[in-house]
Amino acid sequence: MSGGERLLEFYSGRGRDDRGRLLREILAWPDDTLEDVHDYIQWLFPLTEPSAFNPRAPLLDQAAIREFRRSDDLRRAVTASFERMLRFYGFEMAPDLECEIRRAPKFAERAREWLYPMNHNHLRITRILKCLRLVGLDAQAAAFFAALEKLYTEDPRPGITAETFRYWREAAGAQTKRNE
Repeated sequence: MSGGERLLEFYSGRGRDDRGRLLREILAWPDDTLEDVHDYIQWLFPLTEPSAFNPRAPLLDQAAIREFRRSDDLRRAVTASFERMLRFYGFEMAPDLECEIRRAPKFAERAREWLYPMNHNHLRITRILKCLRLVGLDAQAAAFFAALEKLYTEDPRPGITAETFRYWREAAGAQTKRNE
């Protein structure tokens, strides 16, 4: 079975990752487990290029990308993964708006866990942004980037470096501002 087929099985709820975990099991993990375990993010947010941190994770191929983009069920499953990671980072989807992400009530508490320079979660966020765009969830990627950009420009803490922000902007496909 190809990597793309394995990902489709995993996201359909029928397949398991390389450690035998189902998608719904991972999404039910508490925040501490999401923080401490490092080999699930490549399954939740697959890319076309291999991961240096989990080389056994399957890669998205063009056939799988087409299937994710075609299937509402698969995109809903990716959205569920995305919403779980938003909660992990202290964000939430605004329930009254089409696609807006805002800070959740627990943002300050959650931000203490990841909002400082060189945190591995910054790489995870880059991966999430790239994956969302690959599977056809461009509006969610744009909304997440907008929330991150607001944090980067308004938060007085130097929790996000300029280099990290550039990676996020590129991953989200956002336009470069001339004055940066």
